[in-house]
Amino acid sequence: MAIVTNRESAITPAPSATQTSEQKHSQKQKQPKKHNHYRFQDFFQMRPDTGTILDWNDSRNIFTSEDFIIGLQEGLEEEVGNASSVIMYTIGCQWGTKDAIVFREWFEKEFDRDIYNSNLMFLLETWWWPFTAQGWGRWEVDMSDRKQGFIFINLFDSAVARTLGDVGKPVCFLYAGLFSGFFSSLVKKSLNCIEIQCYSMGETYCKFLLGNKDRIDAAAFWVNEGATARDIQKRLQDGERLK
Repeated sequence: MAIVTNRESAITPAPSATQTSEQKHSQKQKQPKKHNHYRFQDFFQMRPDTGTILDWNDSRNIFTSEDFIIGLQEGLEEEVGNASSVIMYTIGCQWGTKDAIVFREWFEKEFDRDIYNSNLMFLLETWWWPFTAQGWGRWEVDMSDRKQGFIFINLFDSAVARTLGDVGKPVCFLYAGLFSGFFSSLVKKSLNCIEIQCYSMGETYCKFLLGNKDRIDAAAFWVNEGATARDIQKRLQDGERLK
């Protein structure tokens, strides 16, 4: 799913291994090593004859309006109540895990190098650029606390939070799951993720904490106690844990 500049969104399944040349992005076939392909006109290819939309990495996209996000959120809440957040997080985890596989395939083809022999920040920015092109927002990855076993991710213009507006609580569970699934696959270690600051809580951007289960459980407790993202960051940096 992605949000493009006209505030439509696109659900993006993984590409099929049996795709024919007619099911692939024609410009990419002509310039497979082109890197600056993230303009809307370049990244997406419309196929009016088949009613399909492909992105640069040959994934099929479906554009939807913001009403889709609202309907999905409200529909889940009506059906399962508070468990809707768990469902969205789980969907995100599965998406991130599968996308890590797809990303490694196209990254290594485009740059002729293994992902584990690449600069980490370059690798992460390359992974997120398609999401930005699809409208999922911009991000900043703060690796300064990596040696302590956790990192922070700032997300600007979240598709979910922007759509739902100021509802007074975190809403970006899909993103948290996505980050958990992708980073767990990347480092081959189970990592959890929690949103500790959200645009839908009146903040200017969303902030996520990624780390092991103990740290995420502690952050979840502090969030429920009313701690701010800054408070949580300081507590973690000071080595504070739940007793």
